[in-house]
Amino acid sequence: MVERGNAEINIKRQADLLSINRTSIYRPEKEHCESEVNVQIMHQIDEIYTKHPYFGYRRMTWFLRELGYEVNRKRHV
Repeated sequence: MVERGNAEINIKRQADLLSINRTSIYRPEKEHCESEVNVQIMHQIDEIYTKHPYFGYRRMTWFLRELGYEVNRKRHV
């Protein structure tokens, strides 16, 4: 949408015309990519929760540790 090399309309004016913040134009987009270990843990959590929906985070953490994953209550270590 924004033409960075446009000589007639600068980026500030383009942002005004599009009603968007200039910071969203200048900020590089982040590629959000989960690690393979995180993906495995999330699939495991999904399987466990499907079988045992009453598990809280403490029991889920214990269960994952029993399966060999190094995790804490927030995320894998």
